[in-house]
Amino acid sequence: MSSVGALHGINAVAPARPAVANPAAVAARKYAVELIGTFFLVFTVGTTTFTGSPLAPLAVGAALMVMIYAGAHISGGHYNPAVTAAALIRGRIDWRDAVGYWAAQLAAGLLAALVVLGFIAPGPGGARPLSGHALAAAFVAELLFTFALCYVVLNVATSSDHPVNSFYGLAVGFTLVTAAIAIGRISGAAINPAITLGACAMGLIAWSMLGIYVVAELIGGVAAGFVFRALNPADK
Repeated sequence: MSSVGALHGINAVAPARPAVANPAAVAARKYAVELIGTFFLVFTVGTTTFTGSPLAPLAVGAALMVMIYAGAHISGGHYNPAVTAAALIRGRIDWRDAVGYWAAQLAAGLLAALVVLGFIAPGPGGARPLSGHALAAAFVAELLFTFALCYVVLNVATSSDHPVNSFYGLAVGFTLVTAAIAIGRISGAAINPAITLGACAMGLIAWSMLGIYVVAELIGGVAAGFVFRALNPADK
């Protein structure tokens, strides 16, 4: 008890200091964001190329834009080893982070290629998936882009790093634009159980597909919630 505290009968207790973030955990979150953003950029390139979409440049640009909106507050939103190299020379990041970014970006590019080649590329363009490989492609497409949509929504519309912003509608809207172009010919790009139900009622998607689509979409949404909590541990 200090002399002043003793006079007033008050315990002189120093205020608690905020916990110092673990540098390794901070770095891991940056690398995870770079992996996610680069994955969706390369995945969009692959799906729009294999489905022959004439709007591929719009989809790719939109994918990059929304992933920058979603992840720039954590990693800077590079999603490109050349951008990381430029940031390194400019002095915005150090060598350790640069190597981590490059590893995450290159791994994401390879992973996206494997997913596209494994599920998307051999599928019939323009056909509604009903069975076999096409059904697996639709499930993966709905899961991934529902995740992307929810990931963007959580990071731009609910993050404490963006308490006041005017871009979240643009980011969310262009996520839907990206999905429509990238997987529209694969699954219809419902990425929303309410839209899926409506599409079934209108005859755009077979009723037999309702449960499969909804399961994929809910998995994507739940996964996005957990990823947001892992990447933003202090944002309650």
